[in-house]
Amino acid sequence: MSAALPILVMALAGVLAGGAWSLHRQGAPRRSVALVAGLAALALAGGVLWLIPGAR
Repeated sequence: MSAALPILVMALAGVLAGGAWSLHRQGAPRRSVALVAGLAALALAGGVLWLIPGAR
């Protein structure tokens, strides 16, 4: 189970990135797009750092 959690976090990052792109294409305010894109970046960074051995 421990290897599946980072993959799920990275999948969440992909969903958030897709949401940011969709918001951008719909003409949403930049602040909203930046917020969702920032959350996607944080989720991706968290997933990648979780997979680094010895980082815990």
